[in-house]
Parts: sequence; C-alpha cells; structure tokens
Amino acid sequence: MKKTFVVSLVLVTILSFSNFISGAQMITGVWHGKINKQKVEVKIIQSGDSLTGTSYYYESANNYRRYSIRGYFDQTTNSTVWWDDELIEEKAGKYSSTPGKVPLLSRADFNCPGGGVMMLDGKAALKEDNAVPKGDLHLDKTEASTFPDEWNFVIDNYLVGANDPDIIDSVNSVAKHETIPAQPETIVATAPPAKEPEVITRQKPIEQPAVKKEEPKQQPQVVTKVIESSKAPTIEEKFLTRKKVFNKEIQLEGDSIELRFYDNAEIDGDSISLFLNDQLIFEHIRLTEKAYIIKLAVSELKASNELIMVAENLGSIPPNTSYMLAIVGDKRYDAYLASTENSSAMIRFVKKPSKSL
Repeated sequence: MKKTFVVSLVLVTILSFSNFISGAQMITGVWHGKINKQKVEVKIIQSGDSLTGTSYYYESANNYRRYSIRGYFDQTTNSTVWWDDELIEEKAGKYSSTPGKVPLLSRADFNCPGGGVMMLDGKAALKEDNAVPKGDLHLDKTEASTFPDEWNFVIDNYLVGANDPDIIDSVNSVAKHETIPAQPETIVATAPPAKEPEVITRQKPIEQPAVKKEEPKQQPQVVTKVIESSKAPTIEEKFLTRKKVFNKEIQLEGDSIELRFYDNAEIDGDSISLFLNDQLIFEHIRLTEKAYIIKLAVSELKASNELIMVAENLGSIPPNTSYMLAIVGDKRYDAYLASTENSSAMIRFVKKPSKSL
C-alpha cells in the first residue's frame, strides 16, 4: 500500500510538471496573421512571466522589417501584451514600401478553442502613445516559419532545455546585436617614387664657445585650494525640483489597485522612487524583467491622487524608463514612464463617482 502511494505521488508530480511546461510552451512558438492589416510573423518565447522574441512585418520574404519584442504574459487570465522594442533588420522591396514602419504595442487574449488550434486576438496601438488605437490583431500558432533565425533553435528545443533563462538571454543578445560583416577593403599597393641618391659631405665639427650655466631661479610656490564638491541632492530634492510630466489617468474602483513595475528597455540598473500625493512611499526600487508589485487600498486614497515616479539614477542607458501595469478589478491599464534629471513621470488615480440614490 505504501509503495502504491509513493508511485501515485510521483506520477502526480510528473503530470503537474508536464502541465506547467506545456502551459509555458503554449504561448511559446511561431505565430502568423495580421496586426493592423499588416502581414506579420511573431516568434514569442516565454521566460517566467516575461516574453521576448522577434516580429517580422512583411510583404514577402525579401521585403520586411524585423523588430525585437518584449512583453508579459499573465497565465491566470491568459492575457498578453508585447511591443516592438528595437528595429534590428530592414529589407526593402524594389517597387513597394516596406511594412512595419511604425513600432506597435499589441494586447491580446490567448484562446484554445480545441483541436490543437491556438489563437491570439486583440488590438494594436502606437508603442509611443498606446492610447492611440491602430487596428485589430489576429494570429494563429503554426509550425512553419517564413523567416528562420536564431529563435528557431529555442522554439524547437524549448521542452528539452532551451527554456533555460540563460540560453534565452544569450540568444536575445545575439539577435539584437547581430550585424552583417563588412566586406574587406581592397588596398592596391604602389611603390614610392625613387629618390635621388643623397650625397653626404663630411665637414670638420665647429667648436662652440663654452656657455656659463645659470642656476635656475626659484619659482614661487603655488598653493591650490581644494574646493569640496557639492553634496548630491536627496530624492526629496529631486522630487521637488523636477518637472512633473502627466502620462495617464486611471479610474479607481473596488477595494484595491495593484501596480507592477518592469524595466522597459535593456536591464541596465535603473532605480526609482515613488511619491503618492507628495509623500515618499517607496524608494530604491530596482527595475528588472521581473515585476515589482505594489498594492494600494482604494479606501485610503483621496478622490484624486498623483503618483510620481522619480529616477534615482539613469542606469547605463538613459533615460530611466519603466513599464507599469495597473490592475483595477478586472481591468488592466499599462503605461510607459520615463524619468530624467529634469523630469518625472506622473500617473493620476481618480475614484469613480458614486451613483446617487
């Protein structure tokens, strides 16, 4: 009886692990369809709750723009968001314009109606101003890829080790920095013109009169006064002196609001502080690909509230940028927040007016 129980426990563990891996594999793969009426192939790779990969907007195999992508996938709601991060390749058609000129942000729901069919349906917006809608999104998961690249290896071997975050990060680095090698320059060597033979005539050295060496005069001593550098401003001083740039207004309802902060670009050491209604509530938040989660009770907030993101540093790649996802009840709002040495990003939270009896 004990042996049967142990075997059953092992089988349950294996099945649970298999279900976890297959769930991750479901969003990982090659997707074909249209975004904003443009033909597109998107290769999505999941690592934790983060997404990476590449998108090809194309007219043909010889006419396309390729972007690296970044995003996030919520397995509890099967909702996903990704955006065209960097333009890494462009191949123009001879007689037509190349699609994908404007980078987009895509939001979609993951659907599995059955029979092995998997779909992503949603909307696309401008990456730089995601409040501006650009069109519908429909993608179907496929096995074939029109544009083979370094991500094919990860997708094909995802379940046998290629889902390792270190492998995904390495391939991502290669994909972003891959360049076409320059052709070697051909140098034609020519012989220098022949010189006339130089005639050297030896002469008797001329004796120079002896010069009395004077003692160097002692220079007056120069004293340099060291001025201490001014003290670095505190985070409160940065908050007060920097311009507040309004980004988005979000309506509040329900009991709480959940805020998730991610680094919006290459992970380069960005660090932020958050002020709510002029009060410092969190500091030294280091932005990474993993969410930094904050929950606020709606009952403790005012009718109108201002959340300010202040950059503590600018990382190695200025400006300091973050992607914020706000979850209010069953609604989701996202925003790109940028902070510099002169400005801070502001989000306004407004309580939904109560209905009069």
